[in-house]
Amino acid sequence: MPEYITNFHTHTALCNHASGMPADYTAQALKDGCAALGFSDHCPYPEGSGDYWPNIRMTAAETTSYIQAVRSAGTSAAFPVYAGFECEWDKAYESWYRDELLGTFGADYLVFGPHWVTSGSAHIYAMDIQDAATLHAYIDQTIDGIRSGLYAFIAHPDLVMGAWKEWDAEAECCLGALLDAAAGCGLPVEINGLGMSRTPNKTKHGIRYQYPYDEFWQMAAARGVQVICNADAHTPADVIAGARRAREYASGLGITPIESPVA
Repeated sequence: MPEYITNFHTHTALCNHASGMPADYTAQALKDGCAALGFSDHCPYPEGSGDYWPNIRMTAAETTSYIQAVRSAGTSAAFPVYAGFECEWDKAYESWYRDELLGTFGADYLVFGPHWVTSGSAHIYAMDIQDAATLHAYIDQTIDGIRSGLYAFIAHPDLVMGAWKEWDAEAECCLGALLDAAAGCGLPVEINGLGMSRTPNKTKHGIRYQYPYDEFWQMAAARGVQVICNADAHTPADVIAGARRAREYASGLGITPIESPVA
């Protein structure tokens, strides 16, 4: 019998860069050994809200059908199924996240996915950050999001290391501040199974994952920050397999993850 584990980071075809709908994921999760499954497609923004990566997220008009599809899949699952959204942080949309996504649409939880830093009217992707000033701005924005109290956990908190690559004093300072903020707010940080399948980086210390990044997670373990392990699944085949990879990584560092971020 498989070990039954949880995964709270799952995408569907509605984000335009994943395959499968909620019922496809719950069916696969049942085969692979699932204790609880959370869906977290990239959140929509209000119609006409501007350039917030419209190509990788559902529209506001599709939100109700997404929630309904998750609820429907949950009725035939042998484990709890939750409906959530993965959101960036933007103070201007705090009421949209809280009042509409959690309120009107009835999402069970929000995931904080810090993919970018705002610079004027532009959004700079975390994987493109290679200068100290932008790194500090990214961390400051991420800490603001952590302190908002909106989120159940922070996804791939070490995503920026995919671009920064080297664990230097700048990375240690900035990501240490992120971990301190997460610990202070009681917000779990995610070991992301998808990162382990991305093309590795060549660094001064050899070939290594873009993320999860060893030094970051060693620091997280030393500081006693809560950790959750998720797949970041974009195909049904990865929905539990990716979460298992993340748990194996955590085990190698002596980290015991939490089972659920949802009360």
